[in-house]
Amino acid sequence: MKLQALSMPVAPVPLPDHLVFSSILSCLNPVLGGNATAYTWLAVVILITQALYVNYITVRHRLFEKNTYFPAFTYLLLTSINPAFNYFSEPLLINWLVLIAFNIMLTFNQTNQPRKQIFNAGFIICLPALLQFPALGFLLLFFFALLLLRSFNAGEWAVGLMGNLTPIYFYAGILFLVDQLPVISRVPKIGFSLPTHIGQPVYFVGTLVGLFLLAVVGSFSIQQQFIKITIYIRRSWYLIYTYLLISIGVTAVAMSAIHSQWLITMPALSFIIAQAFTLEKSKRFSNFAFYFSLLFLIFCQLALNK
Repeated sequence: MKLQALSMPVAPVPLPDHLVFSSILSCLNPVLGGNATAYTWLAVVILITQALYVNYITVRHRLFEKNTYFPAFTYLLLTSINPAFNYFSEPLLINWLVLIAFNIMLTFNQTNQPRKQIFNAGFIICLPALLQFPALGFLLLFFFALLLLRSFNAGEWAVGLMGNLTPIYFYAGILFLVDQLPVISRVPKIGFSLPTHIGQPVYFVGTLVGLFLLAVVGSFSIQQQFIKITIYIRRSWYLIYTYLLISIGVTAVAMSAIHSQWLITMPALSFIIAQAFTLEKSKRFSNFAFYFSLLFLIFCQLALNK
């Protein structure tokens, strides 16, 4: 699935005023030598570990009726529909941070130390905004998780806000120490980045239709499971749908020219679409979803080259 990207490796390019990502590249360049192939292999390895982590979340929080590797398979499949998703980029790192925070959020209703978990989730969910300012929108996911999975407690919300502000405090302190504090004023950049010119309409339309159909099939499978799952797991699925909507919004306002920006939406889509492969009542239904997804991947890779 990753051969298309590995055959056309691309080295990451630091964007203006993206100080954190530029600093990460400055640390990696001496090790990788700025080699495009090395960066692409690193990105593929990160994607594979993210796929396993997505799978770990579904198993740990019992989001599926039985343990399966379909969530990992789905994430690898969805990240293969465009080679740009497999290159080292800011969205790749943002996905790691949001997934870790999301995993902690799903424990809000289970932990004996809620304030510790709330602070940790609030801290981590704010880190993506240091890479791309629009990722601050994921704070909505954090607050929605507090509303959905916890009864209201002013002290817990205060702890969450402290967690949100801590990364900004440390970031501003580091910039002050290196005499780069004015950079903060250039960080907030928001504007719609939806495509105004479609260079490959067959690929673009086919991808949207394919993803929509797979998401509908996955949602249908989730509805079939709602009758026999607990209220907590049901709320976890509501949180996943919120994750998807917020990730679409964050991507749309990112003002980024890089094609990998829509990678941010793939983890939430993977949770939803993977559910279609596990439906036991109708094996034909799950088989159709599986083979349709493979045909969808082949179509995307062929259409993209035309």
